[in-house]
Amino acid sequence: MARRNTSHGAETRGTILRAAADIASVDGLEGLSIGRLASELNMSKSGLFAHFGSKESLQLATIEEARQRYVREVIAPALASGSGIKRLYALCESFLSYVERAVFPGGCFFASAMAEFDARAPGPVREQIAECQEQWMLTLERAAADALAKEELRTDADPRQLAFELEGALLSANWYFHLFEDATYLERARHAVRARLSREATRAGLRWLPADPQSG
Repeated sequence: MARRNTSHGAETRGTILRAAADIASVDGLEGLSIGRLASELNMSKSGLFAHFGSKESLQLATIEEARQRYVREVIAPALASGSGIKRLYALCESFLSYVERAVFPGGCFFASAMAEFDARAPGPVREQIAECQEQWMLTLERAAADALAKEELRTDADPRQLAFELEGALLSANWYFHLFEDATYLERARHAVRARLSREATRAGLRWLPADPQSG
């Protein structure tokens, strides 16, 4: 019986966190509250409080739920696509697809969280957001470094700078796509990613990049 109760508790917690991540992508992590979630899920406040105990614990658990969803929807498919410049391009395309498919209703969860907490005083929530973003940037950088090692990028290519510039295009696409409700901005980002990688790519790298519709 205890095992069944534990399983039910984990399932309930998962349901709560999935709803919390969706809400936070629209209203921000500060918009989360035990009361808001209780109303959204038709649960008692005391039942929700038993799972988290404080708003900060709820926020931290919500960030972890969002991280796991991001890994499933963006990182894992790209890692399965191959290595080197092919993986680097796939990471960018996976991100744009994740935005386009509204994996989070408010757009990229972490873009929203960074905008909300970048000027806040240091604390556990801000630090966890920064850690997740750093992991993503390292994923882009490592793919670029692998492409460089495979001689798919020019010898003077800087993996960290390339990752930073690609991330700039991706974040801009997320914000403009949602602000103007215009998918043109996703295509602009796809063009920017292809163009940036093409400038850095060797002949060996170019063969892994898809044709750019805007170039025709």
